[in-house]
Amino acid sequence: MFRSCKGIVWTAVLAMAAGLAPAAWAGDEKGSAEEELHRMDAAATVLNEVMATPDKGIPQEVMESTKCVAVVPSMKKGGFVVGASYGKGVATCRTATGWSAPAPFRIAGGSFGLQIGGEAVDLVMLIMNDKGMRNLLNSKFKLGADASVAAGPVGRHAEGDTDWKMRAEVLSYSRARGVFGGVALNGASITQDEDSTRALYGEKVSFDQILTGSVPPPSGSDNFIATVKKYSAEAKANAKAGSH
Repeated sequence: MFRSCKGIVWTAVLAMAAGLAPAAWAGDEKGSAEEELHRMDAAATVLNEVMATPDKGIPQEVMESTKCVAVVPSMKKGGFVVGASYGKGVATCRTATGWSAPAPFRIAGGSFGLQIGGEAVDLVMLIMNDKGMRNLLNSKFKLGADASVAAGPVGRHAEGDTDWKMRAEVLSYSRARGVFGGVALNGASITQDEDSTRALYGEKVSFDQILTGSVPPPSGSDNFIATVKKYSAEAKANAKAGSH
């Protein structure tokens, strides 16, 4: 009897947490173009701060090989008994003429365990191959199911660690309280943020159109794109110098 009641209580708690998490962040659903540009600037700041400490940042080989870069500044985590995660970010992909216009997206996922209180983390995801990029272009996919994901290596170089090159379609990193490192994101879902896209571009534009370079970057988004371009170019130059 006790065991049965305990099961009912746990089921109720899980259902309540699942229902409350989206409601708690409902205010983030719609935004203005100004808010989206602010988010892009925050994403650029995250990259600048991470890459400013190369010995504890993203390895040059990884940055040089990435197909797309996605950043979620201040992803929200929290809950009691059941932890939930939700964030809004921006992505850009390599094209024949450089890096694409920025594409707003949402990421949501849950984790179970004793988690009390809330925490905001910065999240960086690197899409490493064509299959991973195709999944991103579909506007909706689940990490671990539609695309393999692994905690990204950290340091100036990814010496002796070839998993990122051999298997992972997406490498993920997080930063909380100044500590940066690889993080597993299995089960997290990524979808195009249609409301933010419409606010930024003035109309409905698909992930595919944005990330393949079919539409020009909106005014004010230069900072984020330039930041990604800067570090990918530096990584390429360093890789070329190291081969001689």
